[in-house]
Amino acid sequence: METVNVSGLKNNPSDALRKARRDVVIVMNRDKPDALMVGIESTGVLESKGVRPALATALFRDGHLSLVRSARLAQMSVSEFVSHVSRLGIPAVRLNAQEAARDMDTLEEWLAAS
Repeated sequence: METVNVSGLKNNPSDALRKARRDVVIVMNRDKPDALMVGIESTGVLESKGVRPALATALFRDGHLSLVRSARLAQMSVSEFVSHVSRLGIPAVRLNAQEAARDMDTLEEWLAAS
C-alpha cells in the first residue's frame, strides 16, 4: 500500500497515478485517510465482460469523453457505439437549435459548391 498527501497529489498528480498503477494508494488529508486510488488496469476490471462499454457509455453520457474516444474505450467502431448509445436513449449528437441551424447552413454551402 502506498500513501500520498493532498498537497503531494496537487503538486505531482502523475506520481500518485504511477503509484496507483502498482498498488493501492491512500490519499491522506492531514492525518486522516481521505480517498483511495486504485489503478483500473492493474485490477483487470476493464477486461470483465461488459465493463468497457458500460464505462464508455457513462463517460460519454455525462460529457466526459467524446464520441470517438468513448467508442475506442468500448472497443467498438464509432458506428457500433452510436447504435449502442441510441438503443439506450442517449443522443449521439447534442446540438442546440442555433448549432443545428449553423450546421445546416454549412451543409447547404457545401452542397452548393459540389
